[in-house]
Amino acid sequence: MDPCDCTNEDIGGHDGSSDFLEDLQDSRAADTAEVEELCVSFQSKYFNLYPLYQDYQEYCVQAESNDLNQRNTGFLSTLTIPQELETPIIDYSSSVNYTSFQQLSNAGDICLAEALPVRLSSLWRDLEEVKASGLLTRLPEEELKLQESMFELIGSEVSYRNSLTVAVKHFYASKELKQSLTPMEHHHLFSNICQIMAASKKFLMDLEGQLEESVLISQVGDIVLQHCPEFHRVYVPYVINMRYQETMVNQLLQQNGDVLHLIENIESHTDCQRQNLRSFLALPFQRITRIKLLLQSILKQTKPDADSKSNLEKAMAAVHEIVTKCDKGVRKMEHIEELVYLDRLLDFGKMKSVPLVVSGRVLLHQGPMRHSCFSSVYLHLFNDLLVISSKKYWFQPAGFTVVDHAEFPSHVKVKHAQTELLGPPPDSFLLHLYKSHSGPPTTMKLAAETRSDTEVWMKLLQCKR
Repeated sequence: MDPCDCTNEDIGGHDGSSDFLEDLQDSRAADTAEVEELCVSFQSKYFNLYPLYQDYQEYCVQAESNDLNQRNTGFLSTLTIPQELETPIIDYSSSVNYTSFQQLSNAGDICLAEALPVRLSSLWRDLEEVKASGLLTRLPEEELKLQESMFELIGSEVSYRNSLTVAVKHFYASKELKQSLTPMEHHHLFSNICQIMAASKKFLMDLEGQLEESVLISQVGDIVLQHCPEFHRVYVPYVINMRYQETMVNQLLQQNGDVLHLIENIESHTDCQRQNLRSFLALPFQRITRIKLLLQSILKQTKPDADSKSNLEKAMAAVHEIVTKCDKGVRKMEHIEELVYLDRLLDFGKMKSVPLVVSGRVLLHQGPMRHSCFSSVYLHLFNDLLVISSKKYWFQPAGFTVVDHAEFPSHVKVKHAQTELLGPPPDSFLLHLYKSHSGPPTTMKLAAETRSDTEVWMKLLQCKR
């Protein structure tokens, strides 16, 4: 289901996530003049010192891995989501090496710039203005490391903008590619990447502006904090759209030979440096998570009584909230997609149908159940509804014929059943529907395929919500 096809109620709640749809609908394609403005109106003085962000990320991950191996610790850490939520929200393993919000390499206190080859980065201490200031001989080693960490936020943003420029200039603005796609396909493919590039431009200008005022970087937390509202506005809809973006890429590359040829031609341009389209589309997702890690590194090296600590902590919290919003938004869209799919499968026949796509509804569990020795039913348990159905025959369209349904949990109760000589196997349970569509109270003796499945069903059906 397309996020643009959902209502605010479908996506939203009371946590501000209803803004997702507004953000997605406000994402409009920039014209040629706007693209030109984004690409050439501001050029960092350090752009020649940094590679494309894909290469920067690769070296960063390698540096982190080496550092963590030396410390003999695990290489995964929780970024935003509690550990009990183990399923990655986005799985793009078929394309590039994406990571989930829950599992991301932790930068720790390593200064990544120091681990990069000289040709790929510049250290703060290598800047001519820093050398001329005499600070290198006056500052203690701890302060020098802090300066490098703060400068890395600037340098990595330069690298990020270098890649965004290539993505917008060569892929997004390609006239041939636009002519080969419908407006909807083009939107799904690139989403609001121009807005993200504009936000990066403003962010980098402020970071470099502070460095122009003084080569001794006082703090970066205040600048990050200042830009977080804009980051929220542009990054959240982009990450939510990545599900449809990946689907679109796969469809185009597999089913449209002309588009495949166009994309391969663009990828062969020297500016792309052998990076493919998927790697450019992954940039915003990778950047918003990396910013938090960079802030963590800076905070670890900041003295507890430093004036900059307060804004650093606030900035980290603000970025954390953005990443969390991204995660929640993706999960909500997954739930809506699942409901839309089930709505097509469930056939209510002559009985009054129940609209499944309802705000806040989530599928909790589903599966077959033994109803008697010779029959079975299929249960779909939602957080507010229980649907009992039977699978359609092989000669019918795939799906289920609904037998009954009831509100959950108010009209549903379960308890263990006594074992009988004939009938369902041990570990069966009684399902009571106090009020259902069929009218009078109904009791069914059910058993899952395994004892563990039965326990899962019992636990879920006994839950008071």
